[in-house]
Amino acid sequence: MEKPMSLDDTSIPGKLFLLSEEDAAVRPSIKPWNQRHPQTAFRMVCLMVILMIYWPLAFIFPRSPFHSQSPIAATGIEEQGICLTPECVHAASEILYNLSPDYKNIDACTDFEELVCGGWRDRHDLRPDQGDAFTGTIMSETSQTLLRHILESDYPGSSAVSFDEIKCHHFVGLDIDQLQHSSFSPVNLASLAESVDEENFDKLKAAYDACLDEDSIRKAGLAPLAELLDTVNHIYPASCLRSQGSSDALSEAVIYLAKLGVTALVASGTGADDRDPDKVVVSVSAPYRIGLPAKELYSDDKVLEKYKAVVHNVFAALYPQKLAHIKESTGAVVDFEKKLAAASPDAEDRDDVTKYYNPMSLKETDALTPDLHISKLVESLSPKDVKTDRVIVMAPQYLKDLNKLISSTPKSVFNTYFQWKIIQAFYPYVEADALTPYRRFVNELQGKDPDSTPERWRTCVNHADDGVGWILSRFFVEKAFSAKAKDLGDQIVSDIKNQFVRKLEKTTWMEEEVIDLAIRKVHNIVQKIGYPTKSPNILDPPSLRDYYKDVKINSSTYFENAASMSTFEVIREWSALGKPVDRDQWDMTVPTVNAYYNPPGNEIVFPAGIMQFPVFDVAVPQYLSYGAFGSVSGHELSHAFDSTGRHYDQDGNYTDWWTDKTVAQFKGKAECFVNQYANFTVEGSDGKPLHVNGRLTLGENIADAGGLSAAFQAWKERAAETPNLGLPGLDFFTQEQLFFVSYSNWWCGKSRRETAIQRIYTDPHAPKWARILGTMANSREFRDSFKCKSREPVCELW
Repeated sequence: MEKPMSLDDTSIPGKLFLLSEEDAAVRPSIKPWNQRHPQTAFRMVCLMVILMIYWPLAFIFPRSPFHSQSPIAATGIEEQGICLTPECVHAASEILYNLSPDYKNIDACTDFEELVCGGWRDRHDLRPDQGDAFTGTIMSETSQTLLRHILESDYPGSSAVSFDEIKCHHFVGLDIDQLQHSSFSPVNLASLAESVDEENFDKLKAAYDACLDEDSIRKAGLAPLAELLDTVNHIYPASCLRSQGSSDALSEAVIYLAKLGVTALVASGTGADDRDPDKVVVSVSAPYRIGLPAKELYSDDKVLEKYKAVVHNVFAALYPQKLAHIKESTGAVVDFEKKLAAASPDAEDRDDVTKYYNPMSLKETDALTPDLHISKLVESLSPKDVKTDRVIVMAPQYLKDLNKLISSTPKSVFNTYFQWKIIQAFYPYVEADALTPYRRFVNELQGKDPDSTPERWRTCVNHADDGVGWILSRFFVEKAFSAKAKDLGDQIVSDIKNQFVRKLEKTTWMEEEVIDLAIRKVHNIVQKIGYPTKSPNILDPPSLRDYYKDVKINSSTYFENAASMSTFEVIREWSALGKPVDRDQWDMTVPTVNAYYNPPGNEIVFPAGIMQFPVFDVAVPQYLSYGAFGSVSGHELSHAFDSTGRHYDQDGNYTDWWTDKTVAQFKGKAECFVNQYANFTVEGSDGKPLHVNGRLTLGENIADAGGLSAAFQAWKERAAETPNLGLPGLDFFTQEQLFFVSYSNWWCGKSRRETAIQRIYTDPHAPKWARILGTMANSREFRDSFKCKSREPVCELW
């Protein structure tokens, strides 16, 4: 059940390999002009002067944008070699904004991150409610703003322009494609079920409105949460259990929480069998988060003492009549969590298929933890008509240690533990003073202002995306994605595939038989771009209605909506048992600013959310889109051959298809990346350097290097056919150099120390700045483009 590899992990369930692991929910505040670095303003004045000179020439040398093969090749001033369309001016200004004020005097070969991102840091402040931010955060907020407008407006179908109006009246002579953002729009909805579409929109809007209704949330107070806690107290009461209480009650409590989507003691789920990727299998593992964000934090005495105080204060507010018992029980719960954390696998081992793929029968699994009855958990979550006896036990030693902990822990502790798990899962949906200590603690752990909260509408857009995201995706696609974007995306990904095949053909350290199989794997990679048209088909309102028919949404019951959404996801995941793997499903909704590679599916997936400015734009010179989105594409494709992806063949089977000699060569080259990135550090909580985990981040670092190289070669080949225009105000750089500027712009960001520390412990991606410096050091093409003294890359695989 391998995790799809992605650019940035947003706590996606299962095991995806993401492009980055970032909560890109909010945008950092932007300083006003008079607070930005004066040299930034000077650069913009220069750009405006350039535009004043060149812009009139656009009318002397006109080009029709409706008859060109490339949106850039035939717009702007070709004779001057500069593109002056609004899109190009926007792109140029964005780059100039981000550059260090002193960029002309910085050695690109030694500090490219400062050169490209120095201005970004100058003009972006982290808001009090932010732990970190980067370009992807800003992209996400742009999408969120669009979604807010959608959610706070009436159903758009009633005001839509019809095809008849377009053809017969108002738009004669205009390009119809320019009026239609996507292949699905109210423009062509008449032939579909508009009433169903409006019904879906009403459900989406009800979820958003319930979240915005803070008066009702405050009025409900603790009552909805108390109902869940009362149920736990009934299933596993603290008062009437002897020291050696019933293991059946323990199992029932774990099952109750699991059905709510809350992980306690063990994590369970379903997914593709790594050895048989068309078959759905059950997996059991240690929880990905025990209580604190990272297991290493349980070794920090200051954090642990504060955590104990917080748990105590929350329970003291909930149960003031039990103060004598609370201090002992809450302290015991945190001590129990610490033991669970110590027993759980290290971060670099969690997603290592060679370590976690341990198929067992349910009887064998129960034998590991007899006090928990995992077979009951599986049976309770499985569809009634499906029987399964095979489980992938992802951490056998953890289950053995867990059983010892269960046997040695007073049973009364579990009552408090189960309640605490529910509080941690559902506290965001409650407004009550009793939970304030935990809210503040969560913020403090990330270095945020303890009392800060995001603007409410941001929280509610995320809530709608989490709960009914495919309906939201349907309306996002209509506004933010076009057929031209889909075509360019397909072109870029196909170009990357071709270049990777060429890299494999030229590889000298792999044996020929492995190269042949690797080339087949590249050709067999499925590329999904933009949005899904199956499971569900977001272009088909009845498909969306049927998908979410069991999600109960009311515009005045925020907590209950959240519980219904969570329960629905559990049922949906487990309902896959007994059926073939649905290869049409996506693991990210369309507005998501991320991408991923899924090893068992051998697929790369790019939601429309990441195909936005400044990462992707059909109307700017292609070295920008190939530099950013092309590198994203190459990154995800490279995951197919990194330290994890190499274990999967062209059909997604976990198997040893590399020869021993090739594996040995790979490991030697991979060790270079491990050592290289381990030299990057952030400031630890004690003020000393905290090193990046080169082994945890290995797969992502290999993917960054391979993806950038393939994207550069793909762009060069395209540019040889259709030369690109330059950008105004950026004549200091060659087009080759701007390719690398575009790549690095995507990773411009900043982070609070506490958040950076947590990411070192848990994130399989290196810090953003290290992803620029490390990748540039490993790029032969970069070092050639900037004429570095040493042209050889530090580490190289592809």
